[in-house]
Amino acid sequence: MEQIQHKYVEVSGLKLHVAELGTGPKVVLFLHGFPEIWYSWRHQMVAAAAAGYRAIAFDFRGYGLSQQPPEPEKASFDDLVVDVIGVMDGLGISKAFLVGKDFGAGPVFHVAVLHPERVSGVITLGIPCMLPGFSVIPMHLFPKGFYVLRWQEPGRAEADFGRFDVKTVIRNIYMLFCRSELQVASDDQEIMDLADPSAPLPPWFTEEDLKVYSSLYENSGFRTALQVPYRTLGVNFVITDPKITAPGMLIMGEKDYVLKFPGMEEYIRSEKVKEFMPNLEIIFHEEGNHFVQEQLPEEVNQLLITFLNKHST
Repeated sequence: MEQIQHKYVEVSGLKLHVAELGTGPKVVLFLHGFPEIWYSWRHQMVAAAAAGYRAIAFDFRGYGLSQQPPEPEKASFDDLVVDVIGVMDGLGISKAFLVGKDFGAGPVFHVAVLHPERVSGVITLGIPCMLPGFSVIPMHLFPKGFYVLRWQEPGRAEADFGRFDVKTVIRNIYMLFCRSELQVASDDQEIMDLADPSAPLPPWFTEEDLKVYSSLYENSGFRTALQVPYRTLGVNFVITDPKITAPGMLIMGEKDYVLKFPGMEEYIRSEKVKEFMPNLEIIFHEEGNHFVQEQLPEEVNQLLITFLNKHST
């Protein structure tokens, strides 16, 4: 970990924090979700660099050590695509493998559709290809207390999170989201109330990990994070041909709560997702949860390196 290099790349006038390990022409670009950050790819960066790849993870605008956009409430998924292309351009990278987790899968798919010449292959964890965007998720079928619906309400998550310090918020979200069931609050609850403060951290998520995450979110806060993804899920890209021809791999944990989304498991297991990604390999891990790359790094690293080696030229 101490060998990872840190720098800043300017994109659209904002300084984005970039972590990098390894050298060479074969590049892997890792895109985080929430409540994650560049650090959530620490295990994969080390494995990719050891296998001969240049491994890069960065904080999206408004996250971690990257600068906030001037008007966070106007941020959108379009900005994330700009961030990806801008980081690649700023680092002199013409083409890369894109790896995305959670909402980070969104810009992976959009870059692969809009800029196919820049993409060697696509790997996502926890989220299958959904084009033209996340609006295809049938939010009207979820209970009204579902965490995404709650966090879409301006000010509600801010008030909920504001009752606790940042470390407690991050801890609660990790503890809740590594469960296999959907997180739904009753009318007299907020999402943070669902967490059990006495429950121990899982063995794969240490107090030191929590400290790192907390320090990064203490720097950025949650203002942009609540806007993108949660409050922009209904906004789609204009895509004329929603198909990704690059080789792809989807890694899903059998215990990932995302599989409880209405229609999600059928969409994946029936391989309907391959209508958008015909060259997609689908991997289910029996014990995997929503944070499978941190929970089971050796298994995920093996899948990652095998895929990269197979599709590297």
